[in-house]
Amino acid sequence: MISYGNMLWLIHMAALLGLVLYGMHRIWLLILWKKIRQDSSNGFFLPEMDKDPRVTIQLPLYNERFVVKRLIDAASNLDWPKDCLEIQVLDDSSDETRALVDERVLYWQGRGVDIKAIRRKDRNGFKAGALAFGMASAKGEFIAVFDADFVPGKDFLRRTVSCFTDAKIGMVQCRWAFLNEEHSWLTRIQGVLLSAHFRIEHHVRHQYGLCFNFNGTAGIWRKAVIVDAGGFQADTVTEDLDISYRAQLKGWRFVYLDDYAVPSELPTTMAAFRTQQKRWTKGSIQTARKLLPLIFASKIMTPLAKLEAFAHLLSNTGWLLCMVLTLTLYPAVQINETVVSANLLQVELLLFLFSSGAVLLYFFIYAVTFEASSKWVLPLIPVLSIGMAPVLSLSVISGMLTKGGIFHRTPKYSVLGRSQLPGLSLIYKERSTGAMMINIPIFLYTLLPVWFLWQTQKLSVVFPLLFPLGFIWVILKDFQDALTSRNDYILNKKDHSP
Repeated sequence: MISYGNMLWLIHMAALLGLVLYGMHRIWLLILWKKIRQDSSNGFFLPEMDKDPRVTIQLPLYNERFVVKRLIDAASNLDWPKDCLEIQVLDDSSDETRALVDERVLYWQGRGVDIKAIRRKDRNGFKAGALAFGMASAKGEFIAVFDADFVPGKDFLRRTVSCFTDAKIGMVQCRWAFLNEEHSWLTRIQGVLLSAHFRIEHHVRHQYGLCFNFNGTAGIWRKAVIVDAGGFQADTVTEDLDISYRAQLKGWRFVYLDDYAVPSELPTTMAAFRTQQKRWTKGSIQTARKLLPLIFASKIMTPLAKLEAFAHLLSNTGWLLCMVLTLTLYPAVQINETVVSANLLQVELLLFLFSSGAVLLYFFIYAVTFEASSKWVLPLIPVLSIGMAPVLSLSVISGMLTKGGIFHRTPKYSVLGRSQLPGLSLIYKERSTGAMMINIPIFLYTLLPVWFLWQTQKLSVVFPLLFPLGFIWVILKDFQDALTSRNDYILNKKDHSP
């Protein structure tokens, strides 16, 4: 009969082994990526089309007063014949963004651009619903999508449309670049996380014929593929990931352009970053529930592609494993001191070092190769991950149990470099109260194993210290953001007072 304490220790070890598997997957991606870089023949040839096809640009918006002008102007300046370009501003806004949209649409219409604002009676389906609504009247053979904070270059269509000379290509995804990566340590970390996602994960999956996803923006679709795949659907909160796998299950191929990037804006506050990650986490689990049975039953996907799809769609369960590891740490430490042999203690430490070390190595290799100036933030990645785990583990559970949900958009403020947020940004700010109410008691709980090991004078106290450090780091960042927002708002009111 296994005792309650031993059961907790087994659960603790199972979570640790799960994180080891995640680390092994990162190492596998690195090995494949290295092979790609050593092979000079893996470039993608882009022949010219005989004529310029008609393209529809979709700009889904909801209350984006700070970035909407920049977006519409960039889309209207794309290098493409005006008689072959249509721009749909899919505006679900309920604030002054509507007036800003109308002003820019009227401006560009006066310059011969086929642009119009499309508004619905409600926000049913959120972004997926807006895209589907626009699709019903879209005139283009190809559909490009840009979120509000993206700034496509004039040559975007010239660089992407030629990929469709291959009739089997259904979507082309471009890499993201970042306008405000230098804003803070938080944006630096996001830049590393997202850039590695594109430059390693997407690159490997593309080159090896594995499934990868449209990232919801900075990509262009063959319209017929969207229709063939069943259109954008709102039963997950990641409509982009969902339709990507449905299209590839139909046999369509995707292209990733690593050598072409579209500038965008990263979330600048912990609350905004958390909102984005919650949606991505929940949506990926919902997509896994929905599509993994179809993926495993597919007759056109290879066994390797199925295995990689499994790892890709379920990768966010790592947040839940991290939370289990946190909650079982104290009883595991107590049992280690009284029951478990020294050899098993060494095994546990090695497993932790491998799981965390593999992830850090993954991002270290990326930083050394592409972004050496960001190496200093790498030690903060596991710390931030621990502090984010409670909220995101709840998103994993929500994704397991529910379909669809509210699409919480991530507010953006037209921040460049290290510039400050506008005073009126408080209007769109996400609150951190709920997250802090969760993190503060867990922070206090994680002090227990540290105190226990300190009392027993064990050097292994260093490992448990990472957990309270992660929570206090995130809590302090939330407090700092709240104070900064309040001060900026007060200063803005003073500047605009009569």
